[in-house]
Amino acid sequence: QVQLVESGGGLVQAGGSLRLSCAASGRTFNRYAVAWFRQAPGKERDFVAAISWNGGSIYYADSVEGRFTISRDNPRNTVYLQMNSLKPEDTAVYYCAAASDYELGYRTKNAYAYDYWGQGTHVTVSS
Repeated sequence: QVQLVESGGGLVQAGGSLRLSCAASGRTFNRYAVAWFRQAPGKERDFVAAISWNGGSIYYADSVEGRFTISRDNPRNTVYLQMNSLKPEDTAVYYCAAASDYELGYRTKNAYAYDYWGQGTHVTVSS
């Protein structure tokens, strides 16, 4: 069993930066693929970024490519999402998710492929 706790959300002006953290419990977390998803009010949950168990494979949504960076620190059981050049359309609740696989390949961007979810952290970008 893995429990995920996100932190680092908040209110920021357009063009600013935030770093989200996803802290995990469980000794096998370093074997799991991890992703960030986001859900804006009234919209579906969308894929943002994902990282394989050892950081060897990384994926981004087109909308965040070049602005967001996902990374992980396995000894600390933590995954990060560095968000730069934030835009108002990045406003959403951001969720961390983990899959009990080293990496998911073609299923990476599919929310149903992930077994564990955090409670989410709010990010608001003002114009």
